[in-house]
Amino acid sequence: MEDLDFDQADPRVLGQRLQEARRITGHTQQVVADEMGFARTTIVAIEKGERKVSPNELIRLAKLYHRSISHFVGRRAITQGFVAQFRSNERQALEAKPEWEQVALELQQRAEDYVELERLADAPLTRTYPPTYETTGGAWDQVAIDVATAERNRLGLGDGPLGNLRERLDAEVGIRIFYYPMPSKIAGAFAYNEDLGACIGINSNHPRDRRQWSLAHEFGHFLMHRFQAEITILESRHISASKERLTDSFSENFLMPASGLNRRFSEIHRSSPKGVTLADIVGLADLYRVSVQALVLRLETLRRLPAGTWKRLVTEGFEVRKAQELLGIDAASPIEDGFPARYSALATGAFRRGDLSEGQLAKFLRTDRLSARTIAETLQHRIQSEHEGDFTDIEMDLLQTIGSK
Repeated sequence: MEDLDFDQADPRVLGQRLQEARRITGHTQQVVADEMGFARTTIVAIEKGERKVSPNELIRLAKLYHRSISHFVGRRAITQGFVAQFRSNERQALEAKPEWEQVALELQQRAEDYVELERLADAPLTRTYPPTYETTGGAWDQVAIDVATAERNRLGLGDGPLGNLRERLDAEVGIRIFYYPMPSKIAGAFAYNEDLGACIGINSNHPRDRRQWSLAHEFGHFLMHRFQAEITILESRHISASKERLTDSFSENFLMPASGLNRRFSEIHRSSPKGVTLADIVGLADLYRVSVQALVLRLETLRRLPAGTWKRLVTEGFEVRKAQELLGIDAASPIEDGFPARYSALATGAFRRGDLSEGQLAKFLRTDRLSARTIAETLQHRIQSEHEGDFTDIEMDLLQTIGSK
């Protein structure tokens, strides 16, 4: 228990973390009070930091919340969480739908787990953040174009489609990106602080193209509104309408730059004697990993399609899903990897080194022990070595360091 210090724990910080853990597990204050043999007012006082918790009580609470003691008073407990930011910036939304707070709590927990895995491996995530972009002094649509263009240039993305956006933001920017189930009306969430860095949560229940748009949207918040925690609610303007228009316009320009999209549209037009077909549009949307609606509206804005084209298609009964099926496009496939590849590699590496038990690995991966063991075995990353026609598997640890003498 080398990282534990009960006496130095700030009662207010400890109380906040206990409250967050309770809410994640879904327990009410009364249920916890009954389990502990306390009055409900005692739990209220503990969570407010008005009553100290004894080591024995903390052990019992940690067991009830399925958390380690170090989660509350260890080295990682000094981490400032996100939840207070969400409560400040999203007060109306969270008051209207208290269960939405689980989205913020889960994002914080996953971010903290990521930081803990990095600590165990002594491998902090490299951050290559740009300064926050200025959004004043010009029309919001032009600001969005400028920021999207500048960021594509900074990352060397050119003007083409971004099929691997998540991997790029993870590896080249250092943003922690998690996919997990959220209420259907929530597209994603973003939060940042110095301890946990920039973190994005995306609704894993949404289709592929919605997830891609949501990721670009939350990335826009990171670039332009970094210090404001954000929950993106569909069909709502619960935050400043201009702020949402700006971020949506950034998403549009970042995912579908005018220069690249115009060029590809012209190429399709030249290669088709009869002109651009509906099949061409559906295929182009798949290439850019955006919805057909988003692509058509973008082409209308660029004046490559007549204004009102999307409304006409809807009126005529056009069904996107059927069109995609006819073309062999699967845009409704579920997300397979809720955690970044690096996160899973760090977790399984810690397990192989003996830093995590099988049960702890399962908790980090949000799965059962059997599945966790299977993931660990899969991530051994085998390659084949050939010698005189014989092939043998070689296990590789991709977290090992390679250097020159």
